[in-house]
Amino acid sequence: MIEMTLDEIAAVVGGTAHGEAVVSGGAFVDTRTPEEGGLFVAIAGERVDGHDLAAAAGAAGAAAVLGSRPTDLPTVVVADATAALGLLARHVIDRLPDTVVLAMTGSQGKTGTKDYLAHVLSEAGPTIATRGNFNNELGVPLTVLRATPDTRYLVVEMGARGVGHVAELCAIAPPRVAAVLNVGTAHIGEFGSREAIAVAKGEIVEALPADGTAVLNADDDLVAAMAPRTVAQVVTFGEATDARTPDVAVSEVTTDELGRQSFELAHRGSGATVHLAQVGAFQWRNAAAAAAMALAAGLDLDTVADSLADAVPASRWRMELAERPDGLVVLNDAYNANPESMCAALETLAGIGARTGRRTVAVLGQMLELGDGAAEAHRSVGAYAARAGVDVLLAVGDDAAGIAEGFDAVGSGGVSTTTAGRDEAAEWLRHNVSAADVVLVKASRGAALELIADDLTGSGKEGSTA
Repeated sequence: MIEMTLDEIAAVVGGTAHGEAVVSGGAFVDTRTPEEGGLFVAIAGERVDGHDLAAAAGAAGAAAVLGSRPTDLPTVVVADATAALGLLARHVIDRLPDTVVLAMTGSQGKTGTKDYLAHVLSEAGPTIATRGNFNNELGVPLTVLRATPDTRYLVVEMGARGVGHVAELCAIAPPRVAAVLNVGTAHIGEFGSREAIAVAKGEIVEALPADGTAVLNADDDLVAAMAPRTVAQVVTFGEATDARTPDVAVSEVTTDELGRQSFELAHRGSGATVHLAQVGAFQWRNAAAAAAMALAAGLDLDTVADSLADAVPASRWRMELAERPDGLVVLNDAYNANPESMCAALETLAGIGARTGRRTVAVLGQMLELGDGAAEAHRSVGAYAARAGVDVLLAVGDDAAGIAEGFDAVGSGGVSTTTAGRDEAAEWLRHNVSAADVVLVKASRGAALELIADDLTGSGKEGSTA
């Protein structure tokens, strides 16, 4: 973060300074992940009041606090700490005119694309990117406030829970390059329809200046239709077909036995071959989106292609591939789930099984935030798994039972089982998978199925997975 005194911060956010301090590090909200010399943002939550943790934050290295009442540390007192954090972040980014802000949104693939893009841009200059999926009104300013005068690229992931949210995030971190990756059904329970999701996601390209670049997915009709909503230059990415050639075009996608993809990438008459190290049927789309954004930022095609090949997963529990000493292969994609990402992961699982001759086992939990269509969405995922040729489906928890119902209804010859929860699922797997299997573990974040993956691989604590 740009070094600022407590009085300077108070002036920016319209607060009152209690005490004196100089803040030289980033901002943070969790005392377990402190920033040396940083600003601890005290949020009064339902369970924990951050103000009560000010002393712990100071012991961890915080120089000061931003909160709604004075604390034991020098504190800027404001009416709304979250709003004040956003004002401070906007002030900092305005003082970094040479830093290029690249932002992205989409129903799925944001974190994977962000990780690819950050890796590619880091080859060209100092790069700061969203950690994990810190993509909301707290996460975006926390990302911005990690920037310094040396930061050349700032990569920001933006999520939305309703219309207007992305616009608010763009007001905090105005992008120079902005991408809409797709419009799916994630959070459809909050929005009501894909069309409403498109309205919200498209706010990111409306925020662009005339000399900016909007990066749009040519393979998604609702995204491609956003072109008239921006005054910026439009660059499309996607799969080259007989009917359409996007500006950044992918062709000749192939997949090796463990699900790693290679493809041809073309842009403005030039081409390059990309070999990805990461696993997943959707990886070429994430890589293509990142490539389009990096090209819009001024990087050349060969640099982009070479950097994509070097990229390894930067965020946990997203198609993490692990092989147990006895040979069992585990795909841990437990960070989150929606119908589209479930189907993509199942496609990867089935592909690995077909290419290696392994039995395929899908361990699937509940998908959240799907609204009135949740029951049918779970059944459709189960049906997809059966049609893809998955051999065994284990539905974890009663809320995921519909996945097994959909699987059984297809009559593929595969076997399904439903367990009451994680403990029962882990116990079942201990007795029913072997070195000859490949296991996919996936659900929404609230299901915490990464604990099952840890149990399978032996990387977690011994005993209960609860």
